[in-house]
Amino acid sequence: MKQFSFLLFAVLFSVTLFAQSSLKGKVVDVISGKPLAGASVSFVGAVVTADKDGRFQVNCSKTSRITISFVGYESFHQLIKNCDAELVVELKPAGIALQEVEISAASGNKSILYQPASIAKLTAVELKRGTGLFLDDAIQTNVPGVTMNRRTVGGGQQLNIRGYGNGSRGTRGISSNFDGQGYKVYLNGIPVTDAEGITTFDDIDFGSVGNVEIVKGSAGSLYGLAIAGAVNLRTTKAEKNKTSLSQEVMIGNYGLQRYTTQLQVGKEKTSLLVNYGKQKSDGFSIHNKSKKDFANVIGDFQLNEKQSLSTYVGYSNSYDERLGELTLTQWQNNDYSGNPEYIKRNAHSNVVTFRSGVAHTYNFNSNISNSTAVFGTGFSSNVSSAGGWTDKNTINYGLRSVFDTRFPLANGVALNGVTGVELQRQDGQTVGYNMKADPNDPNPGTWTYGVSRYWVVNANTSNAFVMSKTGSLFTQWTFVLPKDFSVTAGIGVSDMKIRLDDRFNPALATRPARYEKAYTGMASPQVSINKVFNKELSVYATYSKAYKAPVSSYFYITTPAVTTPATPATGRVNETLKPEIGSQYEVGSKGQTLHGRLVYELALFYATFANKMTAVAVQSPANANTTLYSYMVNGGKQLHKGLEALVKYTVVQSNTGFFNIVRPFANLAYSDFTYAKGFTIQKSVTQTEDYSGKAVGGVAKITANIGVDVQMKYGLYANVTYNYKDKMPITSLNDYYAPAYNLLNGKIGVRQNLGNHFEVEAYAGATNLTNTKYYLMVFVNQLPDAYIPAPKTTNFFGGINLKYNF
Repeated sequence: MKQFSFLLFAVLFSVTLFAQSSLKGKVVDVISGKPLAGASVSFVGAVVTADKDGRFQVNCSKTSRITISFVGYESFHQLIKNCDAELVVELKPAGIALQEVEISAASGNKSILYQPASIAKLTAVELKRGTGLFLDDAIQTNVPGVTMNRRTVGGGQQLNIRGYGNGSRGTRGISSNFDGQGYKVYLNGIPVTDAEGITTFDDIDFGSVGNVEIVKGSAGSLYGLAIAGAVNLRTTKAEKNKTSLSQEVMIGNYGLQRYTTQLQVGKEKTSLLVNYGKQKSDGFSIHNKSKKDFANVIGDFQLNEKQSLSTYVGYSNSYDERLGELTLTQWQNNDYSGNPEYIKRNAHSNVVTFRSGVAHTYNFNSNISNSTAVFGTGFSSNVSSAGGWTDKNTINYGLRSVFDTRFPLANGVALNGVTGVELQRQDGQTVGYNMKADPNDPNPGTWTYGVSRYWVVNANTSNAFVMSKTGSLFTQWTFVLPKDFSVTAGIGVSDMKIRLDDRFNPALATRPARYEKAYTGMASPQVSINKVFNKELSVYATYSKAYKAPVSSYFYITTPAVTTPATPATGRVNETLKPEIGSQYEVGSKGQTLHGRLVYELALFYATFANKMTAVAVQSPANANTTLYSYMVNGGKQLHKGLEALVKYTVVQSNTGFFNIVRPFANLAYSDFTYAKGFTIQKSVTQTEDYSGKAVGGVAKITANIGVDVQMKYGLYANVTYNYKDKMPITSLNDYYAPAYNLLNGKIGVRQNLGNHFEVEAYAGATNLTNTKYYLMVFVNQLPDAYIPAPKTTNFFGGINLKYNF
């Protein structure tokens, strides 16, 4: 019996040994493809190290979890279901390397080192240093030369790229930042910027964005009417060969709550990500609440060796109350009670959008491929402010098709290019109303917050149906020469057409009901040279040009009827108004040296913005001191000279010590932006303003940021950032300045795996640790109203994210 038992045990043990197979794999850098010798591989309680070729081998049993890590890279986790399939793991650099430009690059080598332009890239490392919900903090801290403001807790965002301050707003002046103009913004390849050239960010779920790329300066050769630059946003995608379900909860003071539910299904040739986010805040002052709902579905499908398909569907419903701008006196007295004219009208921004897009890529051969995306956006908003109530409903739709060509020639010479077309059309209706006291208010004469009823919509004041469409043809080619020298040249040609039907004012013999104008032949060239030394650093020089065409409120002129002398109302197209022209010269250098520990970027540029649009006042024939109306004209020129620098250095990089990574970073922007000689505007019939030689409004001369990222044993991590913003002129006459301020922010957290299936992350952080008085936004040339204040005291937040890996 004992012999039989021993024999049975031996047989079973042998079978077990025979059944136990080995998993083989290789660890490489996702960008360069180079093996990562020394990478740590943890599997079923055992830890091995990848050899000099990045290869490893471990005993394998199915349904076990493998973890691969390497200093300076993001860790890789996967549940093994097939021990016989060789595993090739591509580790992503953890925010230090000069990474690939996934979206914004032209054809050829997509490393930032090989791009002859200033392209800022933000990954999860930069986006999640704070809450990750608002984007402006990530841009302010990490992108020199670019600022992002917001008008409310989560809405009214606007960008300022190298001093281009959006569009003009009536007689407010040429540097108004009332709406977002001058830049093109894309979300997963779908234009957020409408066909008229206006960008609204209220409905974007920044919490789901995983990659941001910002092209700084005129970008017309690839993006059409992008006089200030272009921004590409990409939501998080499902990881390959991973399926997971996660739930994140974040809370903070001022009533901040954020709930994110995410399903990721990643296969070898398909992936699907479903994301739902619910976000709310009570705000940091009266009438300052925010409420948002987001849903996104992203799918990627490899149809065969030649074809792939990407899809995106997004829905959002955003509601932000508006406090209104504080006057200079309120700001000085720390009175955050807001603007009563806003509050009694229940000032708010409610934006509901539905976006969808489908992109198809076809690889004809190793030299030619095409990617074509069709997209559509339904946009509905209702907004109230001190000026009344506005309803806006639009539909945007179009396509972008790009041929990517790569022609290798002899002896290391190649010709790579992109050639394409982008078409977009918008059909929309905007209806305006004035407002009045609620008839049911028992005391309408005296309005008191918290007691009186909000005012209600009253009589119709405007009704305009606008059709706008833009088209851009572009081609850009890079001639790659030996020794990593390249020459790039391209041109984009854009057209824009606007048609407005006035459905409020009846047509008269002297005033039509339809206005129509086309702006054609806006040619935007780019020429660049780039030289890379030892695959570590580059120097480049580039010239680029772009345009900004008038929006629908600019391109026509109407005059009211007057009685003395008797003059009928008139209307006509503003035939003399021309598009603005932006030109930029830039030289710079980028590098990754000292065995990858030191990364830097440096750029010096000189940009001009000519034909700046501004308003002029027209005298009333009945009274010489009264303005009858104003209309848009081309004013003078702006001259922008600037320097931008960024550096990161890995002080500690270790697999064995308590501190795995210690990585400080710093960046600086110096902005000498002025109005050219002879820049004057007719502010009113009695007032002319001369801006010659004065600093451009809304831009601080110096911004600087420093910080440090730390990763430690046991999954611990932390970061600290310090932001400085110089004083800033808030009028074009430079007679008032917003004060300089400093911010100190920090965040700590821990990430851990719980068994084979669960991952957990917990974190806590704070912004403005020193209780500094600062602003979220300053309205330029709008005195006495000016400041949108930030919270008075430190803003704390914390959260937990639990993920289950199937």
